[in-house]
Amino acid sequence: MHKQNIITWFFLTIIFIFMPAAALKSQTLQTVPNVDVNKYSGKWYEIASYPQRFQKGCHCTTAEYTLSEKGYLIVENRCNRGSVDGKQSYIKGKAFVEKNSGNAKLKVQFFWPLRAKYWIIDLADDYSYAVVSHPSKKYLWILSRKPKMDDGVYQQIISRVKEKGFDVEKLQVTKQI
Repeated sequence: MHKQNIITWFFLTIIFIFMPAAALKSQTLQTVPNVDVNKYSGKWYEIASYPQRFQKGCHCTTAEYTLSEKGYLIVENRCNRGSVDGKQSYIKGKAFVEKNSGNAKLKVQFFWPLRAKYWIIDLADDYSYAVVSHPSKKYLWILSRKPKMDDGVYQQIISRVKEKGFDVEKLQVTKQI
């Protein structure tokens, strides 16, 4: 009986140690309450992101959003492959706003008929930076209107995404010039 109590206490201790981390990771991802798509439009520089297969070898990554006459956003992503001076890679797509989302939830389409969730989870009041993810938290991008971001602002963003349950150790800083 004594051995059984020790084993039970051991497993309960393990559960209580790891439960807060699991709870953070599984918490529902919240978006910002509202996004003005006219202010969001324009050029964004990728400051850091979770590495993705489709961005392998990218440097100087940017995304440009333009509001179309039909109401969706035209998305133009660019990066230099292999180095900051590498050959430019380009892809064009569309982003559709989800109804009743305050314009903070979009579905991005680069290849018909596939659409990926694009959620704006942090946004500066002056639209100088944005943080974008997916409800699964498998994707994360920190974007800025300028190629370089103030380190204090970056650290505040890192702190907030960590509170949302993201593994900030997976973030990779994007080389910009």
